[in-house]
Amino acid sequence: MKPQVTHIKLHRESQRLTLTFSDQLSADLSAEFLRVHSPSAEVQRHGKPIVVTDKHDVRMLDVQAVGHYAVRIIFDDGHDTGIYSWSWLHHLCQDQEQLKLQYQQQVALKNAEKALQIPISVRFNDD
Repeated sequence: MKPQVTHIKLHRESQRLTLTFSDQLSADLSAEFLRVHSPSAEVQRHGKPIVVTDKHDVRMLDVQAVGHYAVRIIFDDGHDTGIYSWSWLHHLCQDQEQLKLQYQQQVALKNAEKALQIPISVRFNDD
């Protein structure tokens, strides 16, 4: 049987979500981490996820139950389409450190690609 969430708490001040599962796994996830790892089609792009950046200051406004299998997280940047299933949340909790490292690498690569696209103009003096 897949682990189920047994306890969930939104800490509004610190913007962290505390989760406890039936297999005793427990973790705190930040608003930024949850936002950039949203399971929404908008972010996941049918197996080719986009790198969501600049969400350091995003805030969770609400966490709503979706049946007995998931929650919807409402963020202050307008994002509200991600349905975070228990299995997705378990994955995020269990693999949090690895996912953070992968995300940092993806952001660095995206920033490097952006830097390569900056037009450079060179002017020579005819002296």
